[in-house]
Amino acid sequence: MPRGFRTAPLGRGEIGGTPYSLWVLREGYSHPHPDGTLRADATVTLVAGGGPVTALVDTGGPWGGRELLEKLAARGVSPEDVTHLVCTHGHSDHVGNLNLFPLATLVLGYDVCHGAGCYVPNGLAKGQPYVLDPGHLEVVATPGHTRSHVSLVVRATSLGTVVVAGDLFEREGDEGEWEELSEDPQEQEKSRRRVVAMADVIVPGHGPPFRVIKEWGEEEEEEEEEEGATTGGGHEERGDKARGDGSPGDATKA
Repeated sequence: MPRGFRTAPLGRGEIGGTPYSLWVLREGYSHPHPDGTLRADATVTLVAGGGPVTALVDTGGPWGGRELLEKLAARGVSPEDVTHLVCTHGHSDHVGNLNLFPLATLVLGYDVCHGAGCYVPNGLAKGQPYVLDPGHLEVVATPGHTRSHVSLVVRATSLGTVVVAGDLFEREGDEGEWEELSEDPQEQEKSRRRVVAMADVIVPGHGPPFRVIKEWGEEEEEEEEEEGATTGGGHEERGDKARGDGSPGDATKA
């Protein structure tokens, strides 16, 4: 098990993979003003490739609908091509363009529906994942920011496991900020820990993607060396994954 973790900017908005790649179509932002107002819009992420699912995670605010369609078209994706909309939660800057994709199955928080309001039973409220493509894509419950918040887990990308996390993480280095926006800070802290444990990359709701770099303690490293001696090099593979495959840069703890 990792002793801790640190984070580092990913530095790009595209992550390749087989069968699914990710593209950040719009990088979210959140800018408070002295008069108490807040200017914000959510990150919008496309997940597509050689599998049966073409998914959008969050759709941004309604003021950005035309831009969203243009960005999809630039990727060769029409509204009819989108099979699933995964809306991490129901805030207006995340769900403002649902009407542009009437054919898609909609996952909004713990609700799943398709067609003309046909709601599908699922176990998200009980902590069970809603699987979109077995072994590759699943929606998981990550409550806290809202009590029915969800995230999309994308496995087997070129960088490992990517979690498109909505406002579970506002941005990299958001400690001391996210708590004020949370409906249930204790539950959100638990969800954040779970996501950090599984993710190699996190796409937050209001900032650029960032890496999660696991740090291993001496005791764990010694145990891994012993296992590697028995199994023929397992420690080296585990260590490479823990270090990540890029420069950590100026890391901050998420």
